[in-house]
Amino acid sequence: MAANTSGALPITVRNITKTYGDVYALNDVSIDVQSGEFLTLLGPSGSGKTTLLMVLAGFTRPDRGSLLFGEQEMIRTPPHQRDVGMVFQNYALFPHMTVAGNVSYPLRLRRVSKSEIEARVAQALDTVQLGGYGERGIDQLSGGQRQRVALARAIVFEPRILLMDEPLSALDKKLRDRMQIELRRLHEQLGMTTVYVTHDQREALTMSDRIAVINHGRLMQLDAPEAIYNRPANQFVADFLGESTFLSVERQNGEIVYQGAPLRLADAPPEGNLLLLMRPERLRLLGAGASVGIDDQMNAFPASVTDIVYQGDSYLLYGRLPDGEEISLRGATHSDARSQLPKVGDAITLGLHANDAVLVRADGDR
Repeated sequence: MAANTSGALPITVRNITKTYGDVYALNDVSIDVQSGEFLTLLGPSGSGKTTLLMVLAGFTRPDRGSLLFGEQEMIRTPPHQRDVGMVFQNYALFPHMTVAGNVSYPLRLRRVSKSEIEARVAQALDTVQLGGYGERGIDQLSGGQRQRVALARAIVFEPRILLMDEPLSALDKKLRDRMQIELRRLHEQLGMTTVYVTHDQREALTMSDRIAVINHGRLMQLDAPEAIYNRPANQFVADFLGESTFLSVERQNGEIVYQGAPLRLADAPPEGNLLLLMRPERLRLLGAGASVGIDDQMNAFPASVTDIVYQGDSYLLYGRLPDGEEISLRGATHSDARSQLPKVGDAITLGLHANDAVLVRADGDR
């Protein structure tokens, strides 16, 4: 199955709203998905991401809004007429059928000829690296192999849109990491417009062209993974993607100030009530006692060490700022780094370069 982005369809979601009683599962959500794009819907449990996917699949009817596949309105189109491939969280395979029987099911529904079914099933299984598995029973497969069968079934009829609802959540971490790369490779090979649901931040950052972060039924931010992580739109997005500490800052005489000291910033601050985002991997250990070796683009934060935790490929150093705020720094665990680590109780100075000093709007200030 060669890439065919010319056959992929764009998706236009406009002002989609879905309520259950007084609860908004989706609240005026609008998203444009480009042809051939891999878009991930990311959010915590109950955020509305799966509800939006079910609206795309046709299993949930929104209260209002518009949904276009290409230029065709789809709100009233039943699921079996939408021509989308779907991979469910539990795979939804038929246990009484063989692998080939499961994969061929969408083709048999479409009354494809037997000879063409055999050829297309073989091609789909080769695509997901399960060539020769057609006669096996579902109970003879590992979790990763079942996931591939579900994917082969979803792509065998060559849909122009592929929807996936947390398809890797049942796999162990090592297999899940490998399958992330394989799904991304397969997407590039097939060129289908893909919408993928997950609550796993690292999974979303690894696989996506763009990420739509959703919370309480609202779209929080839609952007490329690097932009989402490095320039989050608000406190929720920053807190949900990656480890974060937030420091309260103030505006004084046109400057952004923390504890009376102006911050060095690379970008102009946004409007509204702001917080300084501190990522552990962006902080630097400048030395003990007074600030040492700080250039004119470095923000310095005196702290005392409260704990150091070894985590294999890295360590986490926990410190307390003078105002009592807890903060953490992540560093590599090579031998030189370990030999230079301070001890619990030591006074240290943490540095945050102006390029890494990101200000985000506080939640509730949008």
